[in-house]
Order: sequence, then C-alpha cells, then structure tokens
Amino acid sequence: MAPRPQALELENFLPYRLSVLAQIVSESLHDLYAGPFQLTVTQWRVMAALGRFAPLTASDVGQRIVMDKVAVSRAVAGLMQRGLVERATDRKDRRRASLKLSARGRAMHSRIVPIALAYEKCLYEALPDEERRRFDSLAERLFAHAKALRDRG
Repeated sequence: MAPRPQALELENFLPYRLSVLAQIVSESLHDLYAGPFQLTVTQWRVMAALGRFAPLTASDVGQRIVMDKVAVSRAVAGLMQRGLVERATDRKDRRRASLKLSARGRAMHSRIVPIALAYEKCLYEALPDEERRRFDSLAERLFAHAKALRDRG
C-alpha cells in the first residue's frame, strides 16, 4: 500500500501566512494613499526608496524594494510622466541613469510618510511593547535567513 501524500495545511504554512499578511497590510495601506495621491503600490515603494536612498538607478530601486525590473520600470515611467521623479544620466557612464524625487515628488512623499507611519503605529497596537520588540527581532532573523536561502539557490 502506497503511503498517503503529505497534506499541506495552507492556513498554517508560514510562507503562505506571511504572503497573506503582507498582502492585507499592503492593500490596507494602499487604500489610504491611492485615492488622494493616485499611486500604485509599486509607485509608492519606488518613491519611498528614492525618498530615503536617492540617487538610485532603477536596478538599485528594484533590489531595495524586491521587485522585478519590469514593474519598477513601469512605476518609474508613470512617476516621471507625472513629474514626481527625475532621471539624470551618469556623466562617466552614459548607459547609467540615476533617479531621484523631484520637488513635487518630495512634497508628495512628505505628505504620505506620516500616513504610512500612522498606519504602522495602528498595526503595532495589536502587540504590547515587549512582543513588538520580539516580533521585530524574529522578523529580522527570518528576513536574513530567507535572503541567505534565496542566495544559496
């Protein structure tokens, strides 16, 4: 008699649970800035990365926000079309271009950041301070380990 295949309890499977949690959080936050600012999730993530680390190449942005080149490229194009992001060609290597928020992009970024931080604060209200510190520590360890597993192939 052949052994029964092992069942995957999706609702208890860590990768699935993390994915669903991330999706719910991302959608909830998106609901707060999508209407007033007309940004997609990817556009906001690009703006957030540029707001903190600019100047960056599109490839650097993709690595920072862990998104593929096509999604980043579309987001950057939309942001540039709206005058929120500027591109400058590298003088030493004409094939390289760096991105940064325009004055208009910085103004929008500074309006969205408090909304995002307030949402984060509300989300963390589910955890007492000690549990939050523990969660942050565990999440950091899982993040580092997941990156190491990905890098190993």
